[in-house]
Amino acid sequence: MRILYLFAVYLTAPIISAVLLWRGLRDRSYWHNFGERFGLGARRPPHGVWVHAVSVGEVQACAPLVSALYRRHPDVPLTVTTFTPTGAARARALFGNMAEVRYVPYDLPGAVRRFFRRVQPRLAVIFETELWPNLYRECGRRRVPLVLASARIAARSLGRYRRLGALFSDALSQAAIVAAQGEADAERFRALGAAPDNTHVTGNLKFDFELPPDIAERGQRVRAQYAAQRPLWVAGSTHGGGEETALLEAQRQVLSAHGDALLVIAPRHPARFDEVAQQLSEAGMRFVRRSDPDRTRGRQEPQVLLLDSLGELLEFYAAADLAFVGGSLVPMGGHNVLEAAQRRRPVLTGPYTSNFREAVGLLESVGAALVARDASELSRELRRLLADPELRSKLGDAGYEAVTSRQGAVRETLDLIGRYLYPGARV
Repeated sequence: MRILYLFAVYLTAPIISAVLLWRGLRDRSYWHNFGERFGLGARRPPHGVWVHAVSVGEVQACAPLVSALYRRHPDVPLTVTTFTPTGAARARALFGNMAEVRYVPYDLPGAVRRFFRRVQPRLAVIFETELWPNLYRECGRRRVPLVLASARIAARSLGRYRRLGALFSDALSQAAIVAAQGEADAERFRALGAAPDNTHVTGNLKFDFELPPDIAERGQRVRAQYAAQRPLWVAGSTHGGGEETALLEAQRQVLSAHGDALLVIAPRHPARFDEVAQQLSEAGMRFVRRSDPDRTRGRQEPQVLLLDSLGELLEFYAAADLAFVGGSLVPMGGHNVLEAAQRRRPVLTGPYTSNFREAVGLLESVGAALVARDASELSRELRRLLADPELRSKLGDAGYEAVTSRQGAVRETLDLIGRYLYPGARV
């Protein structure tokens, strides 16, 4: 099985590289530091901690753990890897001088060895569901303790991993600690070969997300700029495939009851900003781009604001009356509902929320998350909530309290990491 895996990796790596280089024709960030994908790049001080988070959502979610490690051990070098340019940009914005940010290498034996020679970690922390046999194998070969933090495996993925047999059971046997999000996740990891005594339930790190201390003030500035006296709802991390079409139809219906309502639409992928702008134009929507706020000067107020910038979604959630979280009206699995809930905002989603099932279920249980199957249901809930400030406040408070009741995963994960970062001492 390992031979077949190596054959597949060597076959697909050039294809993935070609796709990334082609995307770089539209977004040059795909070309930056490209050699890091093959394990190249600057050497790091030895004996640091390496944290891997695959993309934007995972980078955002691992931020409390990275910040806590830096605060407790500022002398320990931190390296954060990600796979996507947007993830790297978000990591640099979040961590500043706390950590060096670079791309994770392809899971090629040579690339992995070069990466380890340059980063020289004494501890590896892999976030959520990233199972890479060669990376894990190299951790074992170099005796680098491996911690799977906020680890999860979807029930539908268990059978796929099992069919690959010893390949993934061998990989998981390298893990020093599996810190699972829930008991069901812990059982799936044990079923795949994780050591039972080293598999723990610590909770979901995403519940411990730390809001910037000035987020309320930033939200107020955004609200004053775009919708001082207008209803404002945000659709964050949206996708194509019909989702944005449904959101625009919902906005049309909202405008029939709230004629001055403003929709802020934030596509998940920056490469789609121009595509969504074209869609808004073809739909006949008056809109302005965040990157060009003066476009509508002297004209009627926009019906839609296209958030074509990075790192600003949180402050727009803070400015909004309520939030829709995308990737959920189409079968993408949904995105992080907790960011809006922590701003005490009612949350709307579509029915496809498998990536955040626990969080959505928690918010639904207290009424703070409402599920809409299509544009008609979405517009009905939007109109109901926009017409009732007291209800919005009640649901927002309930969601915030539910989220804070689940916090504590960072502390428990740090305690587990401390066994290996400083043996015999408590982190």
